[in-house]
Amino acid sequence: MIRKKILVVDDDAVVVKSLTMKLTAKGYDVATATDASEAVSAARREKPDLIILDVSFPPDVAHGGMMPWDGFLVMEWLKRIGDDKQCPVIIVTGGEAAKYRARALEAGAVAFFEKPVESEALLKAIRDTVGEDAATPGAPAGK
Repeated sequence: MIRKKILVVDDDAVVVKSLTMKLTAKGYDVATATDASEAVSAARREKPDLIILDVSFPPDVAHGGMMPWDGFLVMEWLKRIGDDKQCPVIIVTGGEAAKYRARALEAGAVAFFEKPVESEALLKAIRDTVGEDAATPGAPAGK
């Protein structure tokens, strides 16, 4: 049985841990990243079936300066480096929903949630995106 893999990207360790625990309990494999540049690397390495992505990140001082990464820039990079398929993205943010919702959906996000996220609504969006079951028997790797 091949389990669906979800990449959780958020700079808040509590959010990452909480989502990881909930998704693992539902049968998903979970990879994590805590900043935007790490998210791009993890997406290339892990080949997730879905990415749950925060919008706002602190400046990327670890990689040579004050790179103004945000979730929208991550989505642009993922499109540029994408293989034969575009990985679906669900945006989850604690920022201003009114400011980000339309922009996220226009950028290609399959769903948008404001923190704190209602777990059942997020799980429904995940199932609607990657299929009903977390683990699909006989499915090829990567989806």
